[in-house]
Amino acid sequence: MNMQIDVINLGPMDNCTYLVSKDKDAVLIDPAWDMNFLTHTLTQKNLTLRAVFFTHGHFDHVKFAQTLLEQTAVKGYIEAQDVALSGMDPRFLHVYSGQQTFEIGPFQIKIIPTPGHTAGGVCIQIGDALFTGDTLFPGACGRVDLPTSDPRAMRQSLIKLAQLPDDTRVFAGHSYGGKCSSTIGYERTQNPFMRNALRGEEI
Repeated sequence: MNMQIDVINLGPMDNCTYLVSKDKDAVLIDPAWDMNFLTHTLTQKNLTLRAVFFTHGHFDHVKFAQTLLEQTAVKGYIEAQDVALSGMDPRFLHVYSGQQTFEIGPFQIKIIPTPGHTAGGVCIQIGDALFTGDTLFPGACGRVDLPTSDPRAMRQSLIKLAQLPDDTRVFAGHSYGGKCSSTIGYERTQNPFMRNALRGEEI
């Protein structure tokens, strides 16, 4: 069975939670707002949740997620620099630093550090799918005027993502403008923030 990606829009801020499944195993990326709906979806699809991953620690990407971690006894994977920002109890977290590769069930999960929006922001690559959180959106990038944000780090992160293959599928953390998915190839040529970063301009 090929990997399946379900896009679940939850909460008042157009957040995108992703349910990634293969056979009967699943991981959740950025679960927030409605844990009852997510657990119901897992049950309905007869999936076993193996892990939860967070692209960064902002409240709208982690809200109520600790409840899910407590109930399922799975770990939430988050970069060390965003633990405090998340407000979650470290007992329920698998904290790591920098670039990593995790083998969880049938999934090989590659962590690409992409600071800029937050100090511990990452993109999560599973196969040809790249979950970019608030680093890269279709046609935009994340804000860099928040605590722990860094415009120069964001520029370097966008340059790093631009090196990925053109057909890498992008799944962003919000469906701003009704769209949460794209490809690296499209963003490299059409996204003004990525284009400016590659030209060495300020974003």
